[in-house]
Amino acid sequence: QVQLVESGGGLVQAGQSLRLSCAASGVVRSIENMGWYRQAPGKQRELVAAITSGDSTKYADSVKGRFTISRDNAKTTVYLQMNSLKPEDTAVYYCNADGVRISGILYESWGQGTQVIVSS
Repeated sequence: QVQLVESGGGLVQAGQSLRLSCAASGVVRSIENMGWYRQAPGKQRELVAAITSGDSTKYADSVKGRFTISRDNAKTTVYLQMNSLKPEDTAVYYCNADGVRISGILYESWGQGTQVIVSS
């Protein structure tokens, strides 16, 4: 399966922007869907945004119009552009990817998480 390394988290004020990146590495047959999840203290992990290998996207209602997910041409790096950040966006953001191993078995991978803190 792939290894995922996230970067770009940090501390910002409300209304500012951040861009998260997640780079996938490893030898697999394919990387299909990539996405970003987040988990705030005391809450369950939730989907923020996802993108398919065909570049179809979906977003949580809470981030629509503010966040944009995209992938590079090689389809191995996924980005999350976060604009107009709100304190309620504070969470650990996790990258997720799924696809097919060389063996033909499906896999799902998670990154280690990157902290985003939005102060009011």
